[in-house]
Amino acid sequence: MKVIATKQAPEAIGPYSQAIEVNGMIYTSGQIALDEKGVLVADDIENQTHQIMKNLFYVLEEGRSHFNDVIKCNIFLKDMNDFDKVNKIYAHYFGLHKPARSTVEVSRLPKDVLIEIDCIALANTEMHF
Repeated sequence: MKVIATKQAPEAIGPYSQAIEVNGMIYTSGQIALDEKGVLVADDIENQTHQIMKNLFYVLEEGRSHFNDVIKCNIFLKDMNDFDKVNKIYAHYFGLHKPARSTVEVSRLPKDVLIEIDCIALANTEMHF
């Protein structure tokens, strides 16, 4: 088991890692809309979703992985009315790749953000840049 940590994404705000690699798989912790300094970005769903996707990109990159290697995502939304806005941004980052996904509405998220996303990806793959 290997801990994955990058300074390009916010440090964990609790007793957990940004991601763990085990048996060729990367399991990311849920990312919220904090920048690399731990500052919460704007309070609209679009900016928060972009920040989360950037955070996931950097965590995956540290594990020598990429969005094309993602197998499954979980999205937690404060308001399911934001579903279409999130889908548009999510699709921008994943392009033609469409990993399995679950999306649920929750009553509250850490730091009262509007969205949280985690993912599972293949590790140590050839970079796709």
